[in-house]
Amino acid sequence: MPMKSKVNFMRRLLLRMGVVLVLASFGLAGQARAQEPGPHDKIYAVTHVDILPTGTVAGTKLLRQYIADSRKEKGAVRIEAYAQISRVNHLTIVEVWESQQAFDAHLAAAHTVQFRQQIDPMLGSPYDERLHLLLE
Repeated sequence: MPMKSKVNFMRRLLLRMGVVLVLASFGLAGQARAQEPGPHDKIYAVTHVDILPTGTVAGTKLLRQYIADSRKEKGAVRIEAYAQISRVNHLTIVEVWESQQAFDAHLAAAHTVQFRQQIDPMLGSPYDERLHLLLE
């Protein structure tokens, strides 16, 4: 094989090896990122709580205590409650949890079970909790 063709062969071989190494590093980096918890692993819970008008004060007090207790839990990212402007007995809870496991632990927590048991007789409609994942 002439010298020029040996040099070209070596260049092509090195180029191919370089391309393979670059592609392999992208693949490994992708696997590492897939194992790290990210925004798409978080659980977003949006709950509508409609309290009978006669129970608004007591129900709101229960909800405030629930929010305070839930914020202390491991895996809680953000927990907020909102009252509808035109009907203050219609409340919405927005919760963000690090993972499904954190949310499941929250559901089993004593204060969560107690809150749901105590709020239930005050409800004007069923407790409406819906879970979401980030779309972006």
